[in-house]
Amino acid sequence: MRLQVYLSHAGVASRRAAEDIIAQGRVSVNGIVITTQGSKVQEGDVILLDGKPLFLENRKLYYALNKPPGFICSSSDPQDRPLALSLIPSHVTERLYSIGRLDFLSCGLIFFTNDGNFASRLGHPSTALEKEYIVEATGIISDEVIDAFNNGVTIEDVHYKAKSAQRTGRKSLRIILIEGKNREIRRVFSRFHLHPCLLRRVRIGSVQLGTLAEGTCRPLTDKELSNLNHTEFTEKYGGHGGKKKV
Repeated sequence: MRLQVYLSHAGVASRRAAEDIIAQGRVSVNGIVITTQGSKVQEGDVILLDGKPLFLENRKLYYALNKPPGFICSSSDPQDRPLALSLIPSHVTERLYSIGRLDFLSCGLIFFTNDGNFASRLGHPSTALEKEYIVEATGIISDEVIDAFNNGVTIEDVHYKAKSAQRTGRKSLRIILIEGKNREIRRVFSRFHLHPCLLRRVRIGSVQLGTLAEGTCRPLTDKELSNLNHTEFTEKYGGHGGKKKV
């Protein structure tokens, strides 16, 4: 088994994120630090991450969390800010990680899992997975802002474009993103001298935030997992629920 696959199956991170962890020199196999991709491991090898042993996990878990503002989506934080991961119930002993991120001040729906393959598929831009947000601004939102989201706008050589942006009030919008580039909504607002005082994700694909209380989580249902594993991907990959062959 390739080392990055082992890390994802051990609940460390998605396969792509595991490649970064290896490149950082944080993983050793039988006492040797590995920094190159493609290394293989086998049964009996001693694999350490940051000096701590890793083991394959047999149980796959999938949680939806309503992240409050003021929590960071990371496994650790040098500034000692609260971790969204700490909101997962203490009886869950498996090592979970988030699929994508919500920034420190944003809130709403985010997934946690220990299934690397699931995380890689959902996190890849080519899945065209919709993410819906409710945004409230500190000032009145002009039509120019809505046009920028719908028609696209380039800021510091990065092009941002929503699937749709609709006004819900003088100071509020409902925005649907597909790729969701880093801090996309905040950067477009800043372009027009606005600041979101509320940025809440209310939907990922077919999964709704609904009445899930802030700071709490729940397992994804079998129906939700089925939709995420098949419906979203069959549209992109031609009905097989897997990656397109090239």
